[in-house]
This record gives sequence, structure tokens and C-alpha cells, in this order.
Amino acid sequence: MARLTGRRALSAVPVLLVVTFGVFAVAAASPFDPVKAYAGTAALGADRQTLDRLGENLGVDQPFAARWWHWLTSALTGDLGHSSIMRQPVTQVIGERLVWSALLCAVAFAAAVLLGTALGVLAARRPGSLVDRTVTSLAYTLEAAPVFWIALLAIWLFALQWDVLPAGGLTDTGSEQVTPGQVTSHLVLPAGVLAVSQLPWFTLYVRQGVGDALAEDPVRGARARGLSERTVLLGHALRSGLLPVLTLIGSRVPELITGALLVESVFSWPGIAAATVEAATAVDFPLLAALTTLATAAVLAGNLLADLLYGLSDPRVKLSDM
Repeated sequence: MARLTGRRALSAVPVLLVVTFGVFAVAAASPFDPVKAYAGTAALGADRQTLDRLGENLGVDQPFAARWWHWLTSALTGDLGHSSIMRQPVTQVIGERLVWSALLCAVAFAAAVLLGTALGVLAARRPGSLVDRTVTSLAYTLEAAPVFWIALLAIWLFALQWDVLPAGGLTDTGSEQVTPGQVTSHLVLPAGVLAVSQLPWFTLYVRQGVGDALAEDPVRGARARGLSERTVLLGHALRSGLLPVLTLIGSRVPELITGALLVESVFSWPGIAAATVEAATAVDFPLLAALTTLATAAVLAGNLLADLLYGLSDPRVKLSDM
């Protein structure tokens, strides 16, 4: 396990270098002007000399390769730079928002895995039944639905029509303190929407994996020995059927991050989505590079976690060969 983790960590270094270099290159080609974005309305009445001086102070007058190298060497020492649009150090911007994004993604991902597993097993028990057709049809429908559409529909139904859940934010309007009760009530809708957007994949994978496992000889032998259907399903078929789901975990991380950005924007959740959008539109090089690096590292970590879980769960797979 340690050897696999070490190899993946070494292979991640060139990937992160290419990604961060690409961020600076794309941002340099962006039509947005970071100087005008920083100055705001004051840029409308400023002359060219003032704008050039401001660009020099911000460091955006240099070639993008020079800016990338300066950011990279500083990042290696723990200094991610200063966000021009947030007027804060990048580490502070990420630190204030990352915990809320992590909470949203963790709750949504756990809910999607648990509910998807339950629905997949339920559908696989009787292939072709009404339950199987209903679950499969619902999964394909949700798979095709955009996450922002699901979010808007959830707000209309639960917040506007039924008025049972808040429509957005982290706390109630006018509240001066962040309490666990308020956070929980405000988390239900965004986490539920994000979980629903990931739910179809886990449901269909579990249904296919458990369905195939039920047709294998070991499961037939367990039934022939007189074991109960519950024992056969949960003790034999489910364990074998969940192996493909482990590989799905890593591949869903990019979609989870993308979905989280959209959900946070719709529900005004104070995560890194707003910071990402503002960094992109304002061409905030340090913040944009740090957020992109963070997202890339999360994807690589998800792939590593999926491989480790698969290798530990399947005795036929050796971690040393991965």
C-alpha cells in the first residue's frame, strides 16, 4: 500500500505542474482584464498610465511563464500568493471556504453511495420486475437531468411551495451566529441535490454487479445449501457486486467537484464555488492556480482511494502489481 501511494504521489508531480502551467497560459489568453477587475468602477475614469502602474504592482505585466514560475517557487515554501479579487492571502481564502465545500461533498457522496447501494440491490433481486423497471427508469432519468435544473426544482418545491427547507445560505437571515442546527437545515437541500446527481451511477453499477453475482456458481451453491435469501444476497452477492462500485468512486470525483460548484452557486453555499467563479472572471492567477491544483489533487486522491479499496477488497488483485 505504501509503495503504491508513493508511486502515485511521484506521478502526480508532473501532472500538477502541467495543470498549473496550463492555468496560467489559459488565464493569460483570457479576454478579461485583471487590472480592471481589481480596480472595479475606478478603472472607468483612470488613465492608461495609472492602469499600467496598477498592473505592475499586481505583477500581471510580466509574461505568464514568469508569473507561473514565481507562483510555483513561492508555493513550494507554503506561500500561495495574495488574491487580488478577494483582497486576502490565498491560503486564508481557501481555509475559510474549504471546510464547507468538504462538508457538502462528504455528506452528498455518502448519501449517494448508501442510497444507490440500497436501490441497486433492491432492483437486482428480481430482474425485470416492477421495482427493477421503476428504479432503472428513475436512474436513467436522473442521469440525464442537469444538476442545476434539479437544484432549481428542489428550491421551487421544498422552499417556495412547501416552505419546509431554506432556499440557500448557511444560516437564517439576520442570524449572527453559525449554529449546528442552522447549518444542518441549510445543508439538506444542497447536499440532497448533489447526492441525487450522483445517485444514478451507483444505483446502476450496484444493480449490474449484484445481478451478475446472483447468477454465478458460488451464489447458486449457497442457495443449494439451503441458506436464506437474505444471507445469499448480503453475504455473497453484495460483496462481489460491490467491487465494480469501488472503481467508480475515483471516476466520480471530477463530476462531484463540478456538481458541487454548480450546487454551491445555486444555493449560495459559502464554499469555494464563488471564489472559483470570481477568480476565473477576474483572472486572479494565484487563487485560480491554487483552486485548480486543489481540484486536481482531489481527483488524483480519489483515483488512488478507489485502487486501494479495490485491492484490499479483492484478494485476486495485488497492490504491488497496480
